[in-house]
Parts: sequence; structure tokens; C-alpha cells
Amino acid sequence: MRTHVWIFATLAAAVAALTLLSAQTTKTPTPRETFDKYCVTCHNQKLRTSGLALDTLDLSKTAENAELLERVIVRLRARSMPPAGMPRPDATTYRAVAAELENEIDHAWAANPNPGRIGAVQRLNRTEYNNAIRDLFALDIDLKPLLPGDDTADGSFDNFADSLSISTAHLERYMSVAREVTRLATGLPPAKPNVETFEIPLHVLQEDRMSEDLPFGSRGGIAVHYDFPVDGEYTFKVRLQRQYQDYLKGMGWPQRLDIRLDGKLLKRFTVGGQGKGRPAASSYAGDGEPGFAGDPEWETYMQLTGDAGLEVRGPVKAGSHVVGVSFVREMWEPEGLPQPTQLGRVIANDQVYMSYANVASVQIGGPYANTGPAKDTPSRRAIFVCQPSPNKNVAEERACASTILSRMARLAYRRPATKADVTTLLGFFDDGRKDGGNFESGIQFALERMLVDPDFLLRVYRDPTKPKGAAYPLTDLELASRLSFFLWSSIPDDHLLGLAERGELSKPQNLEKEVRRMLADHRATDALVGNFASQWLNLRQVADVVVDPNKYPNYDESLLQGFQTETEMFLASSVTEDRSVVDLLNADYTFVNERLARHYGIPGVYGSRFRRVTLRNHDQRGGLLSQGAILVTTSYPDRTSPVVRGKWLLNNVFGTPTPPPPPGVNTTLETKPGVLPPTMRERLAQHRINPTCNSCHSIIDPLGFTLENFDVVGGWRTIDESGKPVDASGITVSGEKIEGLAGLRALLLAQPEQFPRTFTEKLMAYALGRRIEYYDKPSVRKIVRDAAATNYRWSSIIQGIVESPAFLMRSAQNATN
Repeated sequence: MRTHVWIFATLAAAVAALTLLSAQTTKTPTPRETFDKYCVTCHNQKLRTSGLALDTLDLSKTAENAELLERVIVRLRARSMPPAGMPRPDATTYRAVAAELENEIDHAWAANPNPGRIGAVQRLNRTEYNNAIRDLFALDIDLKPLLPGDDTADGSFDNFADSLSISTAHLERYMSVAREVTRLATGLPPAKPNVETFEIPLHVLQEDRMSEDLPFGSRGGIAVHYDFPVDGEYTFKVRLQRQYQDYLKGMGWPQRLDIRLDGKLLKRFTVGGQGKGRPAASSYAGDGEPGFAGDPEWETYMQLTGDAGLEVRGPVKAGSHVVGVSFVREMWEPEGLPQPTQLGRVIANDQVYMSYANVASVQIGGPYANTGPAKDTPSRRAIFVCQPSPNKNVAEERACASTILSRMARLAYRRPATKADVTTLLGFFDDGRKDGGNFESGIQFALERMLVDPDFLLRVYRDPTKPKGAAYPLTDLELASRLSFFLWSSIPDDHLLGLAERGELSKPQNLEKEVRRMLADHRATDALVGNFASQWLNLRQVADVVVDPNKYPNYDESLLQGFQTETEMFLASSVTEDRSVVDLLNADYTFVNERLARHYGIPGVYGSRFRRVTLRNHDQRGGLLSQGAILVTTSYPDRTSPVVRGKWLLNNVFGTPTPPPPPGVNTTLETKPGVLPPTMRERLAQHRINPTCNSCHSIIDPLGFTLENFDVVGGWRTIDESGKPVDASGITVSGEKIEGLAGLRALLLAQPEQFPRTFTEKLMAYALGRRIEYYDKPSVRKIVRDAAATNYRWSSIIQGIVESPAFLMRSAQNATN
């Protein structure tokens, strides 16, 4: 027995010794040891490659060297340095050294956080202005086309303060739009009848129900949400679609066309089937020479009178209504052998005499014979919280005007209205009542003045009296504006403003409660999807995409609209369900209609309505990376681009931005006519021959290659443009091989914090209205660490941003960053 005890004791001692020896031999090198072994060969005081000298860097002073070290951390996290062919640390060392540097920087930051400094003046961008008008006047109208465009900073967000300049064009348009908006909101009749035209793009197919606002059993057409300024008579006129030589389409047989107001049928027309005499030859889009043209009566009908008289006039009450124009859907199939579909750009040439007629545009004109100012609309209820008696008592009218204008100014200026504010607006109220004006016209003129006030158009941050270099908390009113423009892209509502006025908003428990209340409002989903995500993911470019119809004949603008709807609904579901942001990459569901489902190869989906479907083949579909909106905007018209897709992935998913190509570099990858083109992989290999190009392309290209199974319009393929099997594999700089979408997704999910960190940086930049700087990185890491407890839900990350020093505070004028 003693022998056994002695043996066990000896074995235990041996195991302990071996464990200690193993720990000593596998000890992770320190940052200094790692730099000296792998980095200083290039990054030394003599060579200073990329402006870095790591041999003399004092790592004990992390706060002073934070800017440089954050650059190093990005490279360590991406494992992109040292370059391929040089000795490299193992994966454990990369992670450990990066984590140690981050911990040192974060510890120093926690003791003295630097919140950064947004510009003192931040103009409302077009979207914010539009939403502010919506919330002020309960007026849902699209004003963005009436205002100058907003510049974006480095292709990021259009709410960055330093890029929101003010030009003479802005001032002119603000004054013009203010008059138009306030007359509409107060219900004053326009000076003369107005005609607005709403066109349907030529490349949109009208073979199915086009909108949820159109009736079941309808086909084609358009639903227009229109604000009618006053009670009166209005006209509704329809023009039908023509091909490039001005012949009406689909006029060979009679079809029924409806004009509706709020779903109620105003009039039904019959179009088509009335061409008299001999029709033209099947290829009637010729030059009109004898033998091609039809009889004069037929030609006149096809080019002039076929859609004449598609007009109805009737009374409409003031306010928002839906004007619907659509055909009664009739199902049919042509006889004979099926013919190839003509779509894409050549849709303008289509010879569709016996096919469907299409709506080209709808004109809404009026008011005619108006009955005076509107009396009961949502806008008037939002404005006229009091009404003076009909006896036109001046004192009573001014008292009521003062009540209205002080309330509206408080909301518009996002602070309590001062006596000077109200006095100024009352002066304009008095001017508006002159020369035959009345109480309503006075209020309109005062509101017009309010909308051009700098306190409405600008968000201004004023430094308090503080020692130089100090950081200070925002006032509750400034915080209310920052919070509402972050979550709603609009002004604070009465509840949020009331909390700020009482000085209660900045209390942590109140702030958290307000964030949750605001996220539950549909305006948060609309803003986070339509304003933040649409810029982060480049969704605004979908409408501008051009696709080569010769190579992709099944492309049309309806497909592009489906791509955008899919991604917007997918993002909206993620926000409203408060899902993990990681699901944006790994979700097993999406939203499709019949057109999009057919394109993706998803069976069992019918009709134009988008609905949620579970994806069966997760290796081919699932998450943002396989959605058409992302894939089509990262392609060229006639071919995919691993470079564009790889760069998009690095910038928006991996969080490691890449520089633009050097000047003079040929990036077209052109092929010789008549020669079988090489594969995309072979063409891109030309770039990597040049060491200057290889430094970036060795990082970009492998990621882009993983999406090569998706063609230009996001369809799944196994054969590429050169006719060869698709090779969707890539080898990263670190030597790791990734295969297709599944491999790319696995690479991202293997580092759980990577994508949430990138997402948080993007969302935080949007929330602050400025770029993320090196001194913001500790704050980003803290937000991500805290959000890990809830698996990186949207609400956790948003709450972390709102509670961060960068959101709640601001560095004073002379603070050093």
C-alpha cells in the first residue's frame, strides 16, 4: 500500500512539474517581445514604414500613445501584419497581444474619458427636416426632392456635422418650402390650381398587384398618398405607357382600368381593343414606311387617342388620401410556342400589342372651385389648439395666436419658447392678417417665419464657462435633441421635451426608460432602417443600379425594388423583435414575394405580397450577405467584382477600412473581344503581381471570392462569366482557407465580438454625427462587452451608446484629443 501511495505521489509531482514547464514554455509573449520579434524589422526609427516606429515606442505610456496603438490593434485583430512571407505570430499571440493593449488603453480611458467634440453647429439634413415637419404638423409629405442634397463624409452618413454646409441654395429652398408647407398645414388654398405628376418607371413590370393600397384582383398601376390642401374639386388623369416610338403598349384587346379614391371606385374605363382598320405588322415599331404602318385610323388610335379621356373630376375633402389607379386583373396565356422574354433596357422596344397595357403616369390637379380653408384635418388639429370667437376680437385673436405660436415654437426650437421668440412670431402674425388676411393667414405667416429660424434649422452646442481642456455634460435639452435625432431622425416629442425642461432626462433611470419608449415607437424602426442602415449598407444605391440586359435578360426594376424591400423588412424585423445583431449575418429567414422567391429558387411563394419565409439551404441563403440588395450594389453591370465585394465586407462587416487604389492603376480588368475571358480569379491575379497592389488585394480579394457563387443580380450560380466552374474559396493573409458563403459566415462567427464591434462603431458614428476617432475605441469596446450579456441585442447596443461619455458629454473648445 505504501508503495502505491509513493507511486501516486511521484506521478502527481511529475504531472505538476510538466504542467508548470508547459505553462512556462507556452507563455504568451508580451507586446514588446512581439513587436521586437515580428514588427520592428520594418517599423523602426530608420525606415518608419507606414509612419510607424515601434522600436522606440514606450508601451508604459498607453494613454499618450493611444492613437498609434489603436492602429496597431486593428492590424493585430485582422492578422494582416506582418505581410505574407514574413515570420508571423500564432493566432493565440495575435489575440493575447491585442487584448493586453486594449486593456491598458481602456484602463487609462476609464480614469479620464475623452468624449470628443462634435461641431458647434449641425444643420438638419433633408431627412431630419422632412421628419420634423411631419411631427410638427402631422403632415406626411415627401419634401426631400424640394431641398438640396446632403453631402456625405467619406461615403458614410449624411448627418455628420462637419459635412452639413449651408449654401444660398439652401436658404432659398428653405423659404420656398416653408411657405408651401405652412399653407398646406393651415389649410389655406393655394394661389392657383396645381398639377402634380407621379410616374411609374419604365422597367417596373405591371403584371401583378402593385401595392397593399390597391384592391385584390388588381394588376399594375400605382397608389399615390396625396395631401389635398383644401376641400374642393380635383382632377385625376391617367396616361398609358408607350414604347420608344410612341406606340401605346397592350392595346390589341380591351382591358378595364379603375381610378379610386381611398378604395372607392370613382370611374372605370375600358382601354384597348378599339383600333380600327388594318393594324401594322407585328414589328410595328418600324419607321412607318408602307408595308409596316397600319391604316391611318389605327395609327391615330395607337399614338394619340388610345389613352385620351382617361380623366375624372370630383370633390375631395382636405387631408391625406390614397389615389389608386389599376387594371382589373385578367389571366391569360398566348397561343403558340412560348417566346423568349424581353426585359431589361430593351423593354422600351417591346412589341406588346396583344400583351398587358401599363400605366405610365397619374396626374392630380386642383383645387378647382375650392370651398375655402380646410376646417378639420390632422394638421389643423395639431396647430389650432384654440380658436377665437367669430366676432374678430383683436385681443382674443392675439391671445389665441400667442398660445398657438408659443407651443409650436417650443417644439420646433426644441426648448422653451422665450418672450422674444413669441413677440417676433406675433409680429409676423399681425403682418399676415393685413391686406384682407384673417386669423388663419396670420398663423400661417408666423409659422412660415418659424420654419426659417436658425433655432429650427440648426442644432447648436454652446460651451459653458469651463477651464481649458475640460469635458462637460450636455444640458438636458441638448441631450433630448441628440437622443431624438439619433432614434427618430426628428425633433423631440412633448414627453421627451418635458423631461428635459424639468432637468430629469439625464437621470440614468429616466434615460433608460426613454430609450425603451422611443424604440417601441415605429419612428425608431423607420429611422434606424431607412436612415442609418440604408447608408451603412449602401441601400440607397439600389435604385441607381444598372444591369446589362444582354447578360441578365430576367432583370427588371421590379426585381431591384424587391431586393430593397426584402432587406428593409429583414432589418425592420430585427429591430422590432430586438434580435441579436449577429442574426444579421446568420438568420435562417428572409422576406420575399413570388417574383423574388422565384429568383432565389424558393418554392411555394405566390402573389405580390412580401412574407416571411424560412430558408431551407442555409449554405446558399441567409443573412445580409446573400441578399440581392447587397450583391447587386457590389457588382458591375456585366460581371461580379470580388474587389468591390471584398472592400465592402472589410469596410462594413469586418471593420477594417481599406485605402483607395493608387492613382493611375487600371481597375477595369477589361477582356479582349473574341477571346474567351479568363476567370475573375485569373484576372485579379494580375493586380497581385505588383507589390503595391498586392498589399491590399491580398486582403480584399480572398473575402470577395467567397461570394462568387452569386451573380450580378444575386442569383445562385455554379458557372461563372467565363464559362468555368465557380471557385468560391479564398485564403486569408493569415493562411486560413474559407469556402463560399458558409466559410465566410463561419469566419465571422468564430470571433463573436468582431461584427458587433463593427456594427457599434457604425451606429455610434451615426448617433454622434461625427467620425469615430481613436479616443472612442475604448467606449466602443465597453459597449460591446456589456452587450455580450444579452447576445448583442439592438437595444443593448443602443442603450450602451446613449449611456456612453461620447453621447452624454462634449470636450470643451481647447480640449486636446
